[in-house]
Amino acid sequence: MAELARSRRLSVGFFFITNIMKRRYTSKNFPLPQILVILGPTATGKSALAVRLAKKFNGEIISADSRQVYKGLNIGTGKITKKEMAGVPHHLLDVANPKTRFTVVKYQKFARRKIAEILRRHRLPIICGGTGFYIQALVDNIILPDVPPNEKLRAKLRGETTETLLSMLRKLDPARTKTVDQKNPRRIIRAIEIATALGNVPSLRSDLSSGSKVGPWDPLFIGLTLPSEELKNKIATRLFARIREGMLIEAKRLHAKGLSWKLMEELGLEYRYLSKHLKNQISKSKMVEKLQTEIWRYAKRQMTWFKRDKRIKWFQPNQTKKIKFLVKDFLS
Repeated sequence: MAELARSRRLSVGFFFITNIMKRRYTSKNFPLPQILVILGPTATGKSALAVRLAKKFNGEIISADSRQVYKGLNIGTGKITKKEMAGVPHHLLDVANPKTRFTVVKYQKFARRKIAEILRRHRLPIICGGTGFYIQALVDNIILPDVPPNEKLRAKLRGETTETLLSMLRKLDPARTKTVDQKNPRRIIRAIEIATALGNVPSLRSDLSSGSKVGPWDPLFIGLTLPSEELKNKIATRLFARIREGMLIEAKRLHAKGLSWKLMEELGLEYRYLSKHLKNQISKSKMVEKLQTEIWRYAKRQMTWFKRDKRIKWFQPNQTKKIKFLVKDFLS
């Protein structure tokens, strides 16, 4: 209860300070620092667009992908290559060991530091990724409780089925049960851990519908989207390309370096089904079939999250001229 009370006091304090900042720094004399945010569902070409805009507007890119922070998860996550970076500095890639948990609180801390460094270099910070949870926590500067790991609770929960874990979370926090990745026991256990400590998992969605700016920067949100059938086809094409590039070999190498099959499954999506196939639990054709379905479902969940935010200006990937004009107008 003491932790919950402290969290509420911090939230009230942050609301008060933020409103002072907005009144003080949104005047003509003290404009907020500008940042660019490129977001959208998987397979829409966010990374390529971010590189183009960075080259044109003197920018540096900060990744907002909850799995690309991990070292070695390259092909499976679609991590941008050195060649594709085209000399543009990229940050928050390969900063964590996949055998450890990288939290949104850590992401906030690292990304805030990078934004400050980029601004000091008089360059444009460009946040790029599809993890809406990370993006909103960072850009809107939401104060999140840094609940430490509860190893005893984790040990107790690791052997439970996802159905049992969801039932436990539902009793603690019904609202979070609706938004958590229901096929990812790692995420469910973390939600139970936070709800056990605080009474509930703090929501990030309260201010999305208003379209208001509540963080310490002036952001321009650009969203990339595609018609459903076109996006499905792109997901399938990209999946087969990743298999040809060696996604299975990458998973074998990760396991050989000490990443357990269980931890690999908990990383979700590609790695969940790669591990199942490599353990001979499903065939290769079944793995591909399941991945196409699950990645498409993930893309729909991403769009559900992003569409709540009225600040986002939506474009299709081929509308680069319109996007560049909008960014130029925003920066001027």
